[in-house]
Amino acid sequence: MKKVFSLACVGLLMVTSSTLIGQTKRLTFDQAWGASPSLTTKIGVFEGWADHEHYIKRIDGRLTKVNVRSAKEEPFSYPTNRATEVFVKDNDVFIQYPESQPKQLTQSPEELEQNPTLSPDGNYVAFTRKGDLYAVEVSTGEEIRYTDDGTDVIYNGWSSWVYYEEILGRSTNYKAFWWSPDSKRIAFMRFDDTQVPMFPIYASPGQHGYLEQTRYPKAGDPNPEVRVGFVEVTGSPVVWADFNEKDDQYFGQPYWSFDSESIMVQWMNRDQTNLKFYAVNPVSGVKSEIYNESQDTWINLDHAERITYLEDNKHYILKSDKTGWAHYYLYSLDGQLINPITTGEWQVTSINHIDEKNKVLYFSARKESSVNIDFYRVDFNGKNMKRLSFGDYSHQVKVSPDGNYFITTYSNIHTPVRTTLLNNKGKVIRELADSKSPDFDTYKVARRAYFTLPSDDGKFQLPVIITYPTDFDESKEYPVIMSIYGGPDAGSVRNTWKGVTGEYWAQEGIIQIECDHRASGHYGKQGVAWMHRNLGNWELVDYITVAKWLKAKPWVDSEKLLITGHSYGGYMTCLALTKGAEYFDFGIAGAPVTSWELYDTHYTERWMDTPQDNPEGYKNGSILPYVDQYKGRLRIMHGDLDDNVHMQNTMQLVDALTDRDVPFELMIYPGSRHGFDRSKSAYDFKERARFYYEYLLERPLPDVLK
Repeated sequence: MKKVFSLACVGLLMVTSSTLIGQTKRLTFDQAWGASPSLTTKIGVFEGWADHEHYIKRIDGRLTKVNVRSAKEEPFSYPTNRATEVFVKDNDVFIQYPESQPKQLTQSPEELEQNPTLSPDGNYVAFTRKGDLYAVEVSTGEEIRYTDDGTDVIYNGWSSWVYYEEILGRSTNYKAFWWSPDSKRIAFMRFDDTQVPMFPIYASPGQHGYLEQTRYPKAGDPNPEVRVGFVEVTGSPVVWADFNEKDDQYFGQPYWSFDSESIMVQWMNRDQTNLKFYAVNPVSGVKSEIYNESQDTWINLDHAERITYLEDNKHYILKSDKTGWAHYYLYSLDGQLINPITTGEWQVTSINHIDEKNKVLYFSARKESSVNIDFYRVDFNGKNMKRLSFGDYSHQVKVSPDGNYFITTYSNIHTPVRTTLLNNKGKVIRELADSKSPDFDTYKVARRAYFTLPSDDGKFQLPVIITYPTDFDESKEYPVIMSIYGGPDAGSVRNTWKGVTGEYWAQEGIIQIECDHRASGHYGKQGVAWMHRNLGNWELVDYITVAKWLKAKPWVDSEKLLITGHSYGGYMTCLALTKGAEYFDFGIAGAPVTSWELYDTHYTERWMDTPQDNPEGYKNGSILPYVDQYKGRLRIMHGDLDDNVHMQNTMQLVDALTDRDVPFELMIYPGSRHGFDRSKSAYDFKERARFYYEYLLERPLPDVLK
């Protein structure tokens, strides 16, 4: 992997970064927190394309379309002949057209409608209500009911919790139904949670409080039974896909074909080692297997871009990491591999445009460096691949409808966001925007460097971004904040502009570190696979490598290394202050998992298998067996209504720590879920600042932060 800076460069950077000519102005308090302008200025948002020749620009709420050749700007508004949105208000569904009043479509204020979704032709809105699937015809208001067996444990078109969280994704807001492209049918999933254990969450408001009860399958528990069904938009008996809902299995997001004649259903076994695609006939429910993949460790059941159908109705593009790296493959609809489109020891990330006429795929990938995203083109046959983006930056692109142009918004850790228009040969047409403020170079700010450290076993280079104190002096010792996440294939080290993040703490004299471990995605699936049946091990080994490197530096205070993270990062923070307490001095942990049998089936078993199959892995990955090694000072925070990582995790750790009569801090945020309620954020910020001042800076919290 290419490095932005080698280790040899770091020392030079440290010597010169704080003495660059012209840097004299310090950021004010408001500037250091991003509350007032400093290093960057506001630029427009380039939000898409109006047509082949015009891109859309939004600035201060005003839309314009800009000609790619002449740069001429004209006022722009989106088409008004289609609804701009459907929404729920006062428990009923409304539809909104531009420049008109919202139209009410349902009349049942006593019953909440959920996830209203307009059909592709704009004639119907589908939604769920009390576990059943409905639609309403827009023109007449006629309501159509497709299912009638919804209960408190049976949901049609509404996800069971584990599917919402882990498989279909939180962005669905529990929606589990999909319109066919021709608007004639709806595919949906039916969930039966009867056998899934109930987890109670106690809420404290009022005199008696109340219980939230969620069907939450913890590792090793029964999963929901799932069926895949189809209904005609005008109403019909449900046609069920030919699967046995009693099998221990998972279903991923289905994909309709362009002609709506079939739908691709992703199936996976409970062990998550075998992925199959079935083409299902929505009229008969008959299925035929067209793809079968097995891996020794696990396969990710992606809810986006696993399959991309081509408009020729003869082929699809598959994204798979079956070689150990994520790549694209061209398949025929009957499941025959035509050829790999991309190959190599690097990762594709997303498809940006498909030119079927010329058989060209435009895509983004982490090829030049694992911390950068670049833009490429390649022929369907895998030949003539070319990088179209430029420089040592991370790029986000929007491609014109015909594929002839693209706009890239790009940056790196030293360069604020810029936007450029290019053609599909990679030639720059025009610079569009630069957020760098005119007096950027006059500010004295923290300097950052990206580099890699060899892992202890020499098998990997661990990515690190360091932010030095504003007035860095190698003859002084500084405390360190290490910010981590740590989950599988979830790295946080990216070569992108950070804004003023961390500037206040840099001015206060704190070194800040972001780092990733070997299994965080920089080394593809073959790197992530090191975590199989072994969560918590290699992550901590690699974070300790970074900690040892830091503490060996004369400019690091060897007794003031703080590690912090939320969720999986909270888990790693707690593990660092117990199992890794020899190397870490302080920790702030948000919503930590403390023992993996307390987390859900699909996520946990993907990496760990079941507790019954892997008891030693679960024991070794838990924080609780290592509490005897705890030292330093740990602050734990958790929302009492967290429905993802239950507060049960924190309570079991607190119980173990109090039994050992050791000092730690605990903060429960009432009314907060996995992310703390916005009303608590100011207090949480103040307490985190207090912790930094008390233990890292050893001085009182300044009045300006009180």
